[in-house]
Amino acid sequence: MMLAAASVGAAQAQSITQALTAAYDHAPDLQSALLSAKSSAEGIAQAQSRKLPTIGASIAGNQQFSLIGGNWNTPSSITTGISYNQTIFDNYRTEAQIEAARAAAEVAEYQIRNTEQNVLLSVVQAYMSVLTDRQLVALREENIQFFQAQLQSARDRLEVGEGTRIDVAQAEARLAQGQASYRASVSSLEVSQATFQRYVGARPQNLSPGHNYAKLIPAGLETAIAEAEVGHPAILMSKAAIRAAQAGSDAAEAAFGPTATINGQVGSRWSGTSGLMSQDGLSGQVGFQVTVPLYAGGALGSSVRKANLDQVKTEVDAMAAYDRVREAVITAWAGIQSAEAQIQAAQAAVAAGSTVLEGVVQERDLGTRTTLDVLNSQAELTSAREGLINASTNKVIATFSLLSAMGRLTASDLGLPVVVKSAVNYTQTVDDVWQELRTVAD
Repeated sequence: MMLAAASVGAAQAQSITQALTAAYDHAPDLQSALLSAKSSAEGIAQAQSRKLPTIGASIAGNQQFSLIGGNWNTPSSITTGISYNQTIFDNYRTEAQIEAARAAAEVAEYQIRNTEQNVLLSVVQAYMSVLTDRQLVALREENIQFFQAQLQSARDRLEVGEGTRIDVAQAEARLAQGQASYRASVSSLEVSQATFQRYVGARPQNLSPGHNYAKLIPAGLETAIAEAEVGHPAILMSKAAIRAAQAGSDAAEAAFGPTATINGQVGSRWSGTSGLMSQDGLSGQVGFQVTVPLYAGGALGSSVRKANLDQVKTEVDAMAAYDRVREAVITAWAGIQSAEAQIQAAQAAVAAGSTVLEGVVQERDLGTRTTLDVLNSQAELTSAREGLINASTNKVIATFSLLSAMGRLTASDLGLPVVVKSAVNYTQTVDDVWQELRTVAD
């Protein structure tokens, strides 16, 4: 029976990798970022369309009827035609707009990677929160059992005249405090499990803090900062935003230049009566137009100034992104170092506290210590054990926070068994501006 129970528990075990994998497929924020990237990619096709021709076909019919002098007349006509319009030169404004659209699509793609990191880090935090709260619930439940045993012991000693009512009262007070702490930890666990389910899409099962992702962390802080400055999606997104703003500025300046367009159309007309139709002929025309803006009420100058300000703003935002990423790397690195020191201190405190508690209990039984001494020793040991649990959790979270700060908390870097969400293929598809014409032809 015990082997069967162990087998069931193992089957329900849920590693950090499994939670991250489930969350990656489930996360609405990530799906929203993907859809935003696809929508942004459509801007490329829309920009390219401004330098390509628009071709249309038309057909129109007309049916008349009249009764004159007893004669019934039903003249009819059908007209067909093809039209062509194209901007052949716009002072390279369209080229600048295409570049801006491509850069905007890159920004949206990097936003997917940035959202991916935020989602996966939130999953780790929720995972460790559940694991920590479960450990605290078990610890405080054990604490209650200890206080119950001490209360019963104090009552027994009081009955035989070896204890006092003060010992009983103190034990009762500590038991009440332990029960309150237990209920608080249970409530915290319920909240943590709800948060976990929101991210992962399923309730947490048997969790374990073990993982092998620490191997992705470099040996030194400077190396970690260098990797972050090169590959963090927030920095790459800032660089793409600068390119988009520069192209927007070029497009605004190009609006002052000339624009040349050509147009043409050709068509035929059939007419007749009583269902007998004959072609009247073939007609067509070709034209061109050149326009040069002279004055637009200040709109053109304002557009240039606004575009230039936007460009400067993106450069300032990029510098701020560098600072934020660097700060995040240093903070996470320091968090790992601090957590390791706290773990060592907490382990020593737990070992010492266990020894002290055993000694105080023995001395209490010999009459040289009081029940209060035992209760205080238990409280100190419990505090040390809680500190060890929290420090261990902090180290795991700091490890993943560092990966996120370096830009490496992605499905690809972690080797998650998922299809990586990306709009790159979609962008390549919409970049084919002639597909619309081929679709019509098919």
